[in-house]
Amino acid sequence: MASLLWALLGIAAGAAIAIQAPINTLLARGLGLLVAAACVSFLAGAAILGVISFVMARAQGRMPDFGAPAPWLYVAGGALGTLYVTTAILLTPRIGAAAVMAFAVTGQLMAGLLIDRVGFLGVAVRELSLGRIAGAVLLISGAVMIRLL
Repeated sequence: MASLLWALLGIAAGAAIAIQAPINTLLARGLGLLVAAACVSFLAGAAILGVISFVMARAQGRMPDFGAPAPWLYVAGGALGTLYVTTAILLTPRIGAAAVMAFAVTGQLMAGLLIDRVGFLGVAVRELSLGRIAGAVLLISGAVMIRLL
C-alpha cells in the first residue's frame, strides 16, 4: 500500500510540473521577459518553502545546520532547476506542453539510468538491465512520437 502511495505522489509531482509550464509561460507573456517569469517562479517557491521550513524546524525543535553541506550544494540544485524552468517556459509555446514533458521525462530517465549505473554522488549502483534499456527506448520513442506525429 505504501509503494502505491509513493507512486501516486510521484505522479502528482509530475502533473504539477506539467501544469507549471503553461502557468509560467503565461507569466512570461504578462511580464514580457522569459527570465523574469522564471525568477518570479523561484522566488514564490522559495518563499513558500521558507515558511514550511520554519514551521517544520519549530515543530521538530531544531534548526537546519547550514554549515554542514559543501558550499557548491547551495547553488547546484537551484542552477539545474533554473535551467529546467527557463527551458520549459521557452519551449512550451513552441512545441507544446506534452512534448516538453515527454522530452523532460526522457532526459530525466536517461540521466537517472546513468546516475544509477555509475553511483553518481553516492547513489546506490544499479546495473543496466534489458528491461531498463527497453523502457528507455520506449520512452524515447514515445517522446519523438508525441512531437512528430
